Amino acid sequence: MTIPYSVLDLSPIPEGSDAARALANSADLAAHAEALGYTRYWMAEHHNMSGIASAATAVALGFVASRTKTIRIGSGGVMLPNHSPLMVAEAFGTLATLYPNRVDLGVGRAPGTDQTTAMALRRNMSAGDTFPQDVMELIGYFASGEGAPNKVRAIPGEGTEVPVYILGSSLYGAQLAAYLGLPYAFASHFAPGALDQAVEIYRSTFRPSERFPEPYFILAANVFGAATDEEGRFLMSSMQQAFANLRSGNPGKLPRPIEDFAGTAHPGVKAGVDEALRISAVGSPDTVRSSLEALARRYRPDEMILTSQIHDHAARKTSYVIAAEAMREIGEMGRQAA
Repeated sequence: MTIPYSVLDLSPIPEGSDAARALANSADLAAHAEALGYTRYWMAEHHNMSGIASAATAVALGFVASRTKTIRIGSGGVMLPNHSPLMVAEAFGTLATLYPNRVDLGVGRAPGTDQTTAMALRRNMSAGDTFPQDVMELIGYFASGEGAPNKVRAIPGEGTEVPVYILGSSLYGAQLAAYLGLPYAFASHFAPGALDQAVEIYRSTFRPSERFPEPYFILAANVFGAATDEEGRFLMSSMQQAFANLRSGNPGKLPRPIEDFAGTAHPGVKAGVDEALRISAVGSPDTVRSSLEALARRYRPDEMILTSQIHDHAARKTSYVIAAEAMREIGEMGRQAA
């Protein structure tokens, strides 16, 4: 059960800090993850969020790539309704030209923001869903010259063959990824409701493509690793508060951790947060390993992408050390069992 493991980073802006420090922390974390053997470092697009610094995802990834050497970089993801496919192809084609064979492009269908901000992004808010066509157009821009189906060329971009991944938290993304023969990453780290059904649909209806003859499923999970279970739960309280604030219509910077989130949160809010974050590994190294192993056995992912939204940067780096050690141990156990 050797499973590649990767990082999903929203470049969190903690309370008491700012966007400049958040982006510097992301570059530092990427170099840290590279040394720990992580496969990819993906960043996510969000807009009008005072606690997230990765809005200009391609720009942030360029900064991260300049501070690393081998780890793959990519989006988890770019929200395609916000952009023209050509602009996305040029941005990621430029990254792929500067950092060959290191760039991934994960794309999502949601706007990743509120309607007012979506309008400010200067995209037409039409009633029609053009996401499948946009994905195909995007892939075409990365194709080599003679095989490129688009009359307009993405330069840089053409011939870079940047791999495209479909991201989603519903059955729609699973169905589209399977139909197009593309890899699929499920946003189970914050919206796990349809996870089981989406995985089954993706695998059972997958149509092989030239580049991906087999389905490739990436499972996203939260990790809050620490010396003890108690400390892990304490670190997780920042993310719990952030979700509670978001669902209350009051998003902000990543809060400082607190001792008793369960005792301070409204029971209804807590129930919603618990459901949203249930795909999580929280606690000591042994607990984290046990939790990740259980997820790996249940969902049999081809890869796991891990996110640690932790207020203190040093503690976040430690969490990724614990997660990497856990994934290596899971791999060793799998090889021994085989």
